[in-house]
Amino acid sequence: MVFTITIIIVALFAIWGAVAPDQLADAANVAYNFSIQNFGWFYLLATLFFLIFAFYLAFSRFGNIRLGDDDDEPEYSTVSWLSMLFSAGMGIGLVFWGVAEPLSHYLSAPEGAVPETTQAARLSMRYSFFHWGLHPWAIYTVIGLALAYFQFRKGYKGLISSTFIPLIGERLAAGWLGKIIDILAVISTIFGVATSLGLGALQIGGGLNYLFGIPNSTLSQVVIIAIVTVLFLISATSGLDKGIKMLSNTNLVIALLLMLFVLVTGPTSFIFDTFTTTLGSYLQNIINMSLRLTPFSRETWIGTWTLFYWAWW
Repeated sequence: MVFTITIIIVALFAIWGAVAPDQLADAANVAYNFSIQNFGWFYLLATLFFLIFAFYLAFSRFGNIRLGDDDDEPEYSTVSWLSMLFSAGMGIGLVFWGVAEPLSHYLSAPEGAVPETTQAARLSMRYSFFHWGLHPWAIYTVIGLALAYFQFRKGYKGLISSTFIPLIGERLAAGWLGKIIDILAVISTIFGVATSLGLGALQIGGGLNYLFGIPNSTLSQVVIIAIVTVLFLISATSGLDKGIKMLSNTNLVIALLLMLFVLVTGPTSFIFDTFTTTLGSYLQNIINMSLRLTPFSRETWIGTWTLFYWAWW
């Protein structure tokens, strides 16, 4: 039932997007603006709660609970585990937006700062740390912990509905309410991945256009998505050990080499100075940024960036 209903809903959206893309974009914008304007406070409070809750679990007595049997040992090394987390969790987005976002904020500064000023530069780096720092990982952490705990510790199926058993009971979790939960979870995951895939295709297309002059058209983006999808299917069907682990470790090595290249050939001292002062500013203002809305000035920047990110994560 979950598979059938989900496929029908996703197929209808895909057909809608293919037949009337402008109409779908308008409808999506209306829905997005409605959720941001009416539930922006909920996104901020929920994400901050995830962060506090994750730290509480890590440093309380619950942090000693194994996500498996008491005598289970980790299947992967810490390095491979981290590389899979970063590759599957953020991937191409971090590589691209790690550069593009602070530049964008510098030109269109948050908190009413004057663009292209020293203050705008400081804010652009701080908010980039904020959007790609602790908060998104806290969202991933809570969902990942819930799934892992109930599947590997309690022996339930690896479904979002299984994590609701303490709240709604096994009967409802296995019944109609659990089916609705799983349908919403799968649809949310599909749309989240579609966002990543769409942005990734635009980024790859832009890079190919800049380097080789290949037109960044709809056709080229469809070809890129098709190639990426095939590679993803090969990786996923090969299993964690052969596919995802190998690709993730390769990604981590390439990312480290890129970072070292930038550190060696770039303004090294400036990079370390900027990192240090931005880290301090990020930690100092983390609560303020976590709860910042603009009900009086009606500034749209937060909805475009922070709330979009929190909804995406």
